[in-house]
Amino acid sequence: MRNKLLILLFLLFYDFIYAQCAMCRAVLESSENEGMAEGINNGIVYLAFLPYLLVFFMIFFVYRKFKK
Repeated sequence: MRNKLLILLFLLFYDFIYAQCAMCRAVLESSENEGMAEGINNGIVYLAFLPYLLVFFMIFFVYRKFKK
């Protein structure tokens, strides 16, 4: 049940997750190169994904360790 709720929340807030900071947005809106904007968005998502993944695995392994 909890996993389904997390997946549902992720799908509902996907647009908010896939956004850049205010400064990057201002620079990209002033230029007309949409390919560069897409590249910066993808870079932000890739850079933010790894720390969250590492924290998730650390919490998961600590949880499994204390559950035993």
